[in-house]
Amino acid sequence: MTAVLATATATATAAADVGARVPPAGAWRPVWRKLRRRRGAMIGLVVVVGFVVAALFAPWLAPFDPIETSWSAIRQAPSAAHWFGTDDIGRDVLSRIVWGTRASLLAGVVAVSIAVALGVPIGMTAGFVGGFVDAIISRLTDAFLACPFLILAIALAAFLGPNLTNAMIAIGVSATPIFVRLTRAQVINVKIEEYIEAARALGNSPLRIAWRHVLPNILAPVIVQATLAIAAAIIAEASLSFLGLGQQPPAPSWGSMLNTAKNYVDNAPWMAIWPGLAIFFLVLSFNLLGDGLRDALDPRQR
Repeated sequence: MTAVLATATATATAAADVGARVPPAGAWRPVWRKLRRRRGAMIGLVVVVGFVVAALFAPWLAPFDPIETSWSAIRQAPSAAHWFGTDDIGRDVLSRIVWGTRASLLAGVVAVSIAVALGVPIGMTAGFVGGFVDAIISRLTDAFLACPFLILAIALAAFLGPNLTNAMIAIGVSATPIFVRLTRAQVINVKIEEYIEAARALGNSPLRIAWRHVLPNILAPVIVQATLAIAAAIIAEASLSFLGLGQQPPAPSWGSMLNTAKNYVDNAPWMAIWPGLAIFFLVLSFNLLGDGLRDALDPRQR
């Protein structure tokens, strides 16, 4: 009997360790190999990296001060001096596009970080604890999801006040229910696995099981959703800035540039074309990258 118990304990310990083990750095190599085989994902990654470089090195890449006006260069068409033309008060559009990348990427990354930081713990609590706690959290999540994401973000941004920081908070809070529902569903699927039962049989506390055994095994879909959510957050930030609830003038923002450009579409279309293309390519790139990550992180895909 002693030998049987020892064998059972060793088996349970091994099963629990398998479930709890965070993948080592080398475990990401197959993911990278699968990602490299997806041309769309690699194109998206290259474009995203390009925008990140532009945001980081904006002071050196921008040919002009983004808020410097020139009354002698109002609404000039693209030329050798101003590659993307100038706006209604003579500011260089290219410089404002480059500097506006900072606001868009910052809003996307910070807003999604807020959503993940709030949504993952709440979703894990709902899925792992279950019962009355799960019912309350699920009903609140459904209530938030019943309101369209962008409408909720606009309402929160208007309540908090018009600036980029409040816009990021509003977007992050509005995106939280998506991560709550995703995390809850993943936890419900994972907590019935054998290695979780083994960890519980060994006397691990619920908090330890959730942190060491459940969380590492639900990260893949959360990472994919976060990548896709950044694209949605960038669109939301541009929408809020377009409405005057995000980045405030004269600070450059693609949304506020489109708001100004709408009055000059007929005689200065370049004012709307370039910020529109910037939003399009950055959002498309994050979507392509997210789709590629979804396939690369799926163990069923080869």
